[in-house]
Order: sequence, then C-alpha cells, then structure tokens
Amino acid sequence: MQQVQTLIHCSTLIPVNDRADKSERALTNHSIAIQDGRILDILPTSEAKQKYSSDINPQFNHHIVLPGLINTHTHAAMALLRGLANDLPLMEWLEKHIWPAEQKWVNEDFVQLGTQLAIAEMLRGGVTCFNDMYFYAENSAQEVTKSGMRAHIGMILLDFPTHYAKDIDEYFSKGLALHDQYKAHPLVKCAFAPHAPYTVSNPPLERVAVLANELELPVHIHLHETQDEISQSLDQYNVRPIQRLHDIGLINSSLVAVHMTHLEENEIDLLAENKANIVHCPQSNLKLASGFCPVQKLKEKNINVTIGTDSCASNDDLDMFSEMHTAALLAKGIANNAAALPAYEALRCATINAAIALGIDQETGSLEIGKSADLCVIDIDTLEAQPIFDPIGHLVYATQRSQVTDVWVAGKQLLSNRELLTLDQEEILNKTKDLNQKILN
Repeated sequence: MQQVQTLIHCSTLIPVNDRADKSERALTNHSIAIQDGRILDILPTSEAKQKYSSDINPQFNHHIVLPGLINTHTHAAMALLRGLANDLPLMEWLEKHIWPAEQKWVNEDFVQLGTQLAIAEMLRGGVTCFNDMYFYAENSAQEVTKSGMRAHIGMILLDFPTHYAKDIDEYFSKGLALHDQYKAHPLVKCAFAPHAPYTVSNPPLERVAVLANELELPVHIHLHETQDEISQSLDQYNVRPIQRLHDIGLINSSLVAVHMTHLEENEIDLLAENKANIVHCPQSNLKLASGFCPVQKLKEKNINVTIGTDSCASNDDLDMFSEMHTAALLAKGIANNAAALPAYEALRCATINAAIALGIDQETGSLEIGKSADLCVIDIDTLEAQPIFDPIGHLVYATQRSQVTDVWVAGKQLLSNRELLTLDQEEILNKTKDLNQKILN
C-alpha cells in the first residue's frame, strides 16, 4: 500500500474534466490521492482504500468536492469600501465617491488589511485563485503568499499620478520589479493591468503590448464597460475602444477583457478571431446599470468566457457561487433561451475557463492527475440543500457559499470546517471594524 500526503474520500466528485463525457461529469464515491501538493490519483473509493494510505484521510460522506473557484476580476483591497456608495451610475460612483475615498484612505496598510479581508472572504467561499488589479500590488502579493492562496497580481497602469506612483514610468518600474520578484513563485503570478482605455493613453498601451508579448503575460483591462466609455473613445480617437486596442496589438489570446457589456457583431467576430478572453461580472454590471454582456453570442463564437465579482465596492461581496447563479440566469433572460448558459458551462466559467484565460490551465482549474490540488468541499447535508437530483445544477442554482467547509490550495489545507488555518480571522475582523469607524467619522 502506498503512503500519500492526503487521501480525500467524497460522496460526489465533480472534476470539470474535458475528457469526461456527460455521464461522467459527477463521479460517485470517489477519492483523490494528493502527494507533494499535486493530484496523484483519482479513483473509486473502494479501490483507493486498497491502494493508498494516509495520516490525513478526511471522509466527506455528504459533500460535493470540486475544483477551487477562480475569481477572474477583483480589486481585493476594496473589500474595505464595501457598500460605500450605492445606487449610482459608474462614472458618478467612481469620480464623486470611490476615487475621493481612495485618495484619502488608500495606502500600504489599507491594502494589506483589505487584501487579508478579501482573501478570508474568498477562501470561505471556495475561491482558491483570484486575478487582481489595485494599488500597492507589492502588499497584495505579500498577503497572498502568507495565506497560501493562488493569485495573479496586476501591475496597474494609469496616466495620472496617485499615492502609489507619480507617473507612468513609475507604474511600469514598480510593476516590472514585482514581476521579477515573483516570476518563479509557484502560486503568485503577475499580469499587466492598464486600468481602462479612458484612463490609459496610447503610448503606455503600446509599451504593454510589446512587454506582454516578450514576457508572455496576460493583459487585464476594463473594456467596453459603459456606453460613455465608447462615446469618449469615438470623440478622442475616432474609433471604438476595441478597435483602438486592436490597432495597438492588444486584442489577442493574452487579453483578459473585463465587462464587455456593449459589443457589436463585428467586435465579437474580432474577439473570436484573436482568441481573446472575456470576464463577465454580472452583479457589478447590474448594480451600476452598466449594461449586459452578451454571453450566448460570445459562446456561439467559441470565445472563452470567465466570471469575476469585481470589487466589494461595486458588488458588495466576493461570492462566486452567487455570481455563477446570476450569470446563468441573466444569460437566459438576455437571450430568451433557457439553455443560453447551462449550469455546467457556468461552472466551467468559474474554474477551467478562468484558468485558461490566466494561462494556468495546465496547473489548476480542474481536478486531474498531475495538476495542483486546488479544491473546495461543499456540505449538502442541510435542509436547504435537499433534495438533489443534479449535483452540477445544484452547485450553480442552489448552493450558498456558507456551505463551503474545506479548501485546499496546492495540497495545503487553508480552510477546515469553515475555520481559516493561515489567517487570523478575529484580528482581521477587529481591524476592519476599527477602520470602518474611522471612515464613517
């Protein structure tokens, strides 16, 4: 009998595995053998107990085990601005409330605490990886490494000075230094993160295009979020933002384009031809009345669609189960088609599709032999969770993040029976409450 690091037994396993046909999407009474942080084997529990032994062998008899969810668009530290300004359109929300609050409060300590709060919330919601864009990225990266979570940290770019950087050269300098620091890290990666077409001019975007190609890094940007953004681009550049980015050389398979709520047919074709990746943030878009991402049309053109929450300032939570639910329902309503985004496709958007967009699909996003052991466990032995006829549909349409009991990243357990193992939950809560009172006063 072979000794392994961890041997997880579960009643239902959903690997999100492309090789499995429809009848094998949900596996009953299976086990996962983990060694050196990776999945060594996936096999029926009866066989696993004969083949492997482990000192760590949790038995999840009334649970669903699935890949850890990937939040493809966050501003993690903005968890500290949760619900600061409600019921406003995007530009008024940004210019009159969020940007002034950031100018006053955001510093290294703010980002450190805010990232801790966001990581804690995401881990307790089954999220094992997030793609971030915010100031003081160095501090965000430090908190990610302390927690044991996986993340892509954005090298943010803006045309205007902030407390973080005085000019575009300093943004680049700090971002590239961060990339150099973490380029060999197993869990933390970097991505270029020009904020948006209306806040970054052509020369920096041209430089991003060259560097992203040389360094083989994703480019994470807000794009076609509002009609106002498009109107500004037409006035200033005589083209819509997607065409402007295409002319610069940024519409390609490295692009991780967030929101995409205002798209014309020819733009969808352009995205498809160039294999761009889309991040759908349905709840943030709904709250800010920004528009609707045409998910079914994108899927019909085989465009890779992922899901993100956006920040707590515009969404109010980092709940990927709720986001999957909203994405699936909204797609049906927009397309007037109940099959527009089926449950399994919504789950893929929050797992393997996100990994593809970030270029880490050989590492995570599904439960397969050889991949990193990034997974979460859902308790389904509750009144609210029963009965269950379709486990995958249940995850998307009926599961609450409060049902997440356990989380592993790279074979290391970070959440056990809803208790965080690498973060001080009480300290984070107390510090957050203290800052809340300072902001209120």
